[in-house]
Amino acid sequence: MYRQLISNSWKACLLLVVCVFFFGMTVQAGNDLYSPNKKIGVSWDNPAKGLRVIYKKGDASVPVVQLKNIGLQLQPTSGDEFDYVSSSAVTPIREDYTMITGKHRHCTNEGYQQVFHFKNAQNVSLDLELRVYDDGIAFRYVFPQSAKEICVTDETTAFVFQEGITRWTQKLNQAYEDFYLKNKGRVQGYTAAQWGFPALFEVADSVFTLISEANVAKGNCGSWLNNASSASSYKVEMAEPTNVSGRWCSPWRVAIIGSLADVVESTLVTDVSEPCRMSDVSWIKPGVVSWIYWAYNHGSRDYQLIKKYIDFAADFHLPYMLIDAEWDEMGNGGNVEDALAYAKQKNIAPLLWYNSSTAWCSFGPLYRLNKPDMRQKEFAWLESMGVKGIKVDFFSQDSISTMNYFVDILEDAAKYHLMVNFHGAPIPRGWQRTYPHMMSVEGVYGAEWYNNKETLTDSAAWHNCTLPFTRNVVGPMDYTPCTFTDSQHPHITSNGHELALLVAFESALQHLADRPEGYHAQPAEIRSFISSLPTVWDDTKLLSGYPSSYVVLARKSGACWYIAGLNGTNEKKSLVVDLSFIQEPVKEITLYADGEERNQFDIQMLSGLKKAVHEVDCLPRGGFVMKVSLD
Repeated sequence: MYRQLISNSWKACLLLVVCVFFFGMTVQAGNDLYSPNKKIGVSWDNPAKGLRVIYKKGDASVPVVQLKNIGLQLQPTSGDEFDYVSSSAVTPIREDYTMITGKHRHCTNEGYQQVFHFKNAQNVSLDLELRVYDDGIAFRYVFPQSAKEICVTDETTAFVFQEGITRWTQKLNQAYEDFYLKNKGRVQGYTAAQWGFPALFEVADSVFTLISEANVAKGNCGSWLNNASSASSYKVEMAEPTNVSGRWCSPWRVAIIGSLADVVESTLVTDVSEPCRMSDVSWIKPGVVSWIYWAYNHGSRDYQLIKKYIDFAADFHLPYMLIDAEWDEMGNGGNVEDALAYAKQKNIAPLLWYNSSTAWCSFGPLYRLNKPDMRQKEFAWLESMGVKGIKVDFFSQDSISTMNYFVDILEDAAKYHLMVNFHGAPIPRGWQRTYPHMMSVEGVYGAEWYNNKETLTDSAAWHNCTLPFTRNVVGPMDYTPCTFTDSQHPHITSNGHELALLVAFESALQHLADRPEGYHAQPAEIRSFISSLPTVWDDTKLLSGYPSSYVVLARKSGACWYIAGLNGTNEKKSLVVDLSFIQEPVKEITLYADGEERNQFDIQMLSGLKKAVHEVDCLPRGGFVMKVSLD
């Protein structure tokens, strides 16, 4: 169901060579620092007292946020207040690299860096590295070189916003699985005032900033935000004290700034993360996965059900099937070795689930990855059996030991050519650039929750229309989308909405959550669409949308643009698709839209290819996919 409006123009995409470098020139430091495009500025009187961030919207300067209480809290606390000493010259920076996965294959960004030098009464030197990019700011703390061990007990930085602005924040919990609630700084009944990254703020009409962190290295803990002291002052709160010596860097704090399109399309989180140093990445193969847990909960104990999902993967030409929890207890005609052999017979690459054995240890296999020698022995066995990746589940929250464990798993998995998917885990912090075989992370209130409680039934549509503006901005998101049947609790989104999630949500391993019957029952055109679905994107563009209301998002793969539309409301809604951003000639356009009923599709080949704008009618909680094939 659509209506065509105006006429069409098309746009090309170039992929360039990987490189990350600093320009050689420097400029004189002053009391403000602007991005190369002059849209974002940071100014100060005394850096120790705070920094002011503004955004240029036309001729107006929009206040975005103030960074106050610059510094770290040390143990002992006596004399730990840092005083400003001096600042460096300004150094231009350019990030230019390619990604195997993510929103864009080729990533570029430009900015300027300035370093502020501080010292406390104990003669401890501390630097603040500040970068202002074309799409936001990033800063981190650095101990240049400490002769003795220092205990950092917390960070004092606060992001201070104007009162009364709208924000979307998620209550902090161990697995980062909750809703991004629209609020003004307080949520009724929630007294902890702790919010997990990322957090989205509408600082002015059509001007947004998304706050998160990046490049959490070994020896760092994660952090979150706390606005207990003031509804609009969000202090960075470290997960635990950190003992440091020598040169030490905190994670980067990032604030992506601009329009919603600027936020959604930004790669700032990976721009400031360490580049990949792996010499061979040819074995990393993203793809669609057949997944058993959603329908059966404990299905991986049943060999016959495993065979059913392997057959489904083969029928739909999917590259992977994930054997989930409790495969070490598999019975009913075969064990895990039999399942791996059957997958090989069907030309399906298996993935295997593991318990991290650090938090919730109810399901096995347990304690196989915790020690380096045991982990490498297990990984060697997996490689010998043809397993191509692992899903590691049930992590503790944001501690140093958890962050170190993530990195240890990623580094050892690379030695044995195993892709990695983290579940029951905090959000990604740019690791997808440093470790490109990290294909996805849960850290989201996803379709799995239809198994656990009824809440998602009524809330999924608006929640799904919030995630592209929040959680999925910072990294791959294993929501496990596209369910046409029901699990323990029903879903009331349309089949068009469910299909659109496969494009709207970015994950290099995209797990199909429904039972095989749910996919086999769909029209031939839908089955064909799922069979040919890419999970690697050359480019991503937000065409329109507003958090919790609706989203129209375009992703390019090769010679096709895939455009997903989601209606997050309980009313019928027409969504406009403006194709004027595409400049190449168009071969054909296929629309997979809502039918008359929630579980029906209206599939059309659109005529009038020279029309630039199409209007697609969506059911309540509905959606669509438009596939634009290029000549």
